[in-house]
Amino acid sequence: HFKRPERQVQFLQDVGIIFLWLRSSTEFPSSITVTKPIPYTFDLGNLLVNDANPLPPNPSQAQLSATARDCAQALINQLLTTCPVTSSADGVLMTLPPPTTPLPREKPVPAEKEKTKWEKFAAKKGIKDKKKEGKLVFDEETQEWVPKWGYKGRNKEREQDWIVEVDDKKEKKKNVGKGDLGGIGAASRAERVEKIRRNQRKQRANESRARKKEDGGGGI
Repeated sequence: HFKRPERQVQFLQDVGIIFLWLRSSTEFPSSITVTKPIPYTFDLGNLLVNDANPLPPNPSQAQLSATARDCAQALINQLLTTCPVTSSADGVLMTLPPPTTPLPREKPVPAEKEKTKWEKFAAKKGIKDKKKEGKLVFDEETQEWVPKWGYKGRNKEREQDWIVEVDDKKEKKKNVGKGDLGGIGAASRAERVEKIRRNQRKQRANESRARKKEDGGGGI
């Protein structure tokens, strides 16, 4: 095992087994020095050795094994002579340099997410997203930072008021009595809940439209 620049892994077992096999092999010379007409090139970060030396026509199995043996020996030599090796309680560790050979992705590039109806409309009209603000807002009355939404949010502050200004037109539409304080608070909560439900319905419609397009169907 080996380590990337940011982590260490034990390498003695795997490299040691290969090294001992190379040294004890009776089929090939036991020398650890490998010389080739065309020098090897290495990418130690990927444990890669490139051999540009051509093979003979119709190489035998012995020739292929000898070439593979030389490549493995050259890679081990390069690792042991250029990479720092340290010893710790976990074993002997080697630090590999960053890889230089780009490797292909394991999975395809994700498809671009389908734009929602609002995103298409905003792009057509040139509407830009508002800069995102924090989740807290300063309450001048309590001199504290409170959440804009959710539990104890500013969007619920009017629900607990014992007196509120009434919009006659809205109250007539909602059939809420002018003197009914409980009705006014309930109307405020109902309006907030209805906004949430309306947004949820729009979200489901956008998701349904996107699924139909993925299945090959037409949009709504």
